Amino acid sequence: MARLVNVTHGACAEIELDNPPMNVVSRELTEQLRAALRAVGDDERTRAVVLHGAGTRAFCAGSDIAEFEELHDHVAERKLLLEKLVYRQLAKLRVPSVAAIEGYALGGGLELALCCDLRVAGDRAKLGLPELKLGVLPGSGGTQRLPRIVGPARAKEIILLGEPLDAAAALAIGLVNRVVPAGSALTAARELAQTIAERGPLAVQAAKALIDQAAERPLDDGLALELDASEAVFATQDAREGARAFLAKRPPVFGGS
Repeated sequence: MARLVNVTHGACAEIELDNPPMNVVSRELTEQLRAALRAVGDDERTRAVVLHGAGTRAFCAGSDIAEFEELHDHVAERKLLLEKLVYRQLAKLRVPSVAAIEGYALGGGLELALCCDLRVAGDRAKLGLPELKLGVLPGSGGTQRLPRIVGPARAKEIILLGEPLDAAAALAIGLVNRVVPAGSALTAARELAQTIAERGPLAVQAAKALIDQAAERPLDDGLALELDASEAVFATQDAREGARAFLAKRPPVFGGS
């Protein structure tokens, strides 16, 4: 079996999609991504994750269309159920994730990037959900995650028209967080991940979870959860270390406890 997903462990873990030339999503890649996500999620050293594609042509250009014929009448059990499981696994990582996008992020590739907490794009990147042009749906979260990020009107425009956006347009509507010169998205994503890794890890994880729940809950419920989480975090050694480091004018050393 070819290795299609490469993992680098550490405080800033990295997951690389390596299915040349366009890093397309096949069932084999999805299965390997599932194992990679489990590995970095279970590693106690992990404080942030960078997801990127090998090379500069594509972050991920979408599904392997060569698999479509055999999916007729069986797309749920042979493709979408596994993808939904794995994409949710990425979205629900206990630590923040950053997608580094160079080249194309289309279809399932963009749906993968939507699962990340932050997205950095090279200025030559192209992002889109062109599935309707093929007579199918963006069925691995595109119709649900995209409107939560850019709003329903923009999501309808992107999905119904199926035309890719350039990096500047993606930045203007909040689809990506940063645009950097082509070829430097991975470096910029690593810098963001390193900054996150230097923050209090328990507070970071709590903040990610609270923000993810904010759109799904009434405000009063969210505020109650925020209060409970704040009380738990303030009781940690990290909270003491943060205050002591600030008063001593030195960088904090967070131990995650």
